[in-house]
Amino acid sequence: MKFFLLVFAVLLLLSGCSSKKISKPTYKNKKTKKAATTVKHTGNWINKALLKEYAKWDGVPYKYGGTSLKGVDCSSLMQILYRDAFGLKIPRTTKSQAKIGYQIKKNSSREGDLVFFKTGWNTRHSGIIIENGRFIHSSTKYGVMVSSLNNPYWKSKYWQTRRVLP
Repeated sequence: MKFFLLVFAVLLLLSGCSSKKISKPTYKNKKTKKAATTVKHTGNWINKALLKEYAKWDGVPYKYGGTSLKGVDCSSLMQILYRDAFGLKIPRTTKSQAKIGYQIKKNSSREGDLVFFKTGWNTRHSGIIIENGRFIHSSTKYGVMVSSLNNPYWKSKYWQTRRVLP
C-alpha cells in the first residue's frame, strides 16, 4: 500500500508542465539574445501587451512550481501573463486552465488564446498564442521562449486551444 501511494505521489508530481525535444527559439536574435524588442508586431493590442510582458520573462529558466523571475513553470507563466497583460485572473494549474473559456478549432486561434499540449502520458503543457502561429511558453530546456505551432514536435503534441479573452 505504501509503495502504491509513493508511486501515485511521484506520478502526480510528474504530471505538471514539461516539454522535450523542442527546437531552438524561433524569435531569438542570435547576436543580442533578445526577442520581443526586435520582433515586429501586427499592431494588435493583445499582441503588443503580450510582447511587452514577454520582454520581461524572455529566457527566465523553467522551474517546476516556480512563480518568479528566478524560475517559472508553464502554467504559472500563463497566469502571470494574463494578470499583467490583461488584468485577468486565471487558475494556477494547466489542468484547471484547460477548462476555462471555451474550446476553439486550432485554425481559428488568435493572439491571447491559450494553447495546450499533451507531452506525455499524464503530462500537459500550456502556452499563449501570439502573432504568426507562434506561442509563448516556459520550456524545461530553454526557459521562457517563443516557439512555432508548426514545429513538428508541437504539432504532434497539440491537444486543444481555448479562448478566454472576448
